[in-house]
Amino acid sequence: MSISQYADDGLFAPARIARILKTSTDDVAWSVGLGKDAVQRQVRIRSDRTQSRLREMLEVLTKVTPRLGSELLAYAWYRGTPLSGFAGQTAMQLVKAGRAAEVLDYVDAVDAGVHA
Repeated sequence: MSISQYADDGLFAPARIARILKTSTDDVAWSVGLGKDAVQRQVRIRSDRTQSRLREMLEVLTKVTPRLGSELLAYAWYRGTPLSGFAGQTAMQLVKAGRAAEVLDYVDAVDAGVHA
């Protein structure tokens, strides 16, 4: 699937993301390190910070979905699977800490057969 499936009118839409991932908008906010306010108020949804955090999570999810087979499994991996080489932190913890690029590099390395 494409990252654009999570967007509505050119913005990442927390309600659409939650619907696809079978969760709540509050859970989506928590999964990217934002308060629930950031995914409920239109002015906050449109903010660069909110859109950037959502984009980072969605880039990770769309990268691992083909390997795992579904968005739901990708989301479970994102939230709960410790990544080797990152002191047992999950992709979610790393994205929350502003380290999404490292997660994407890790996934690329694993896909290339490099043991990360």
